Amino acid sequence: MCEATVILDGGLATELEAAGVHIQGDPLWSARVLHTNPQAVRDVHYRFLQSGADVVTTATYQASVKGFIQHLGLSYDQANQLLMSGVQLAKQAVQEFMAHSPLSGKKVPMVAGSVGPYGAYLHDGSEYSGAYEEAMTVEELKAWHRPQVQCLVHAGVDVIAMETIPGLKEAEALVELLREFPSSKAWLSFSCKDEQHISSGRRFAEAVRVACRTKQLVAIGVNCCAPTLVEPLLSSACPLGSPELSWVVYPNSGEQWVQGTGWNTIKSKTSFAQLSLRWRELGASWIGGCCRVGPADIAELKDRLHGNLAMEAT
Repeated sequence: MCEATVILDGGLATELEAAGVHIQGDPLWSARVLHTNPQAVRDVHYRFLQSGADVVTTATYQASVKGFIQHLGLSYDQANQLLMSGVQLAKQAVQEFMAHSPLSGKKVPMVAGSVGPYGAYLHDGSEYSGAYEEAMTVEELKAWHRPQVQCLVHAGVDVIAMETIPGLKEAEALVELLREFPSSKAWLSFSCKDEQHISSGRRFAEAVRVACRTKQLVAIGVNCCAPTLVEPLLSSACPLGSPELSWVVYPNSGEQWVQGTGWNTIKSKTSFAQLSLRWRELGASWIGGCCRVGPADIAELKDRLHGNLAMEAT
């Protein structure tokens, strides 16, 4: 387990949209911006670093070699290079941040290579249910993810973020695939539908047991769920069973995405920065945000976890 809390970044796509980049409805989502506006991606990484993030996550969640060939008309080699550019942009942002950092001896932020679920490529909403797993084998899922993981590892990521995984079979495939890259570390986080179940309907506790089959994971957890679901989910699967593991937690803002209309904004959002202290008590050492979580939220989170903000009544 990490000795200190590692602060993750927030919603990269959210920040790209805030900067005027149109990505909704795009089959490549934020991954297209690697091709059309790489500077915008680098700028978002930099803003999260300025907010206090210890980790920036690449814009490769919905990136794949096949998807880049299909939707951008690239060659196989060009698609590989574009995927690796996601790591290079994040590293450039880290280098620029460190060059302008006034603190000598400051720890260099990490780059996490995002690996999203197969359903993200399908662009049919199945990434939120894992329904595609029924028609696929573990080997087929490994074959799908292998080119992306190879690119991220070759480009030199510090850790692989296998995230928003909806089902057990895909989790098993990713755990097995990770063994093909024995020098690499990763975290594995699931999307969840309620206080005890991942998106496919299987129990989160069962998913954690599948994830624990490798010693290459630094953390297991949840992302892109409502902040209020985090504590009951972690409690349902505690303890992790290994002192070398911790929880990774990065929920969304608590707002809901409504197909065809967009985000259903709410007047009073639950502050995940306030809830994060309890997550840390439960063993979470990697904490950040997902969709609709911006740099200001990450700055508040860091202040809260570092004790710079007084506790507020909840």
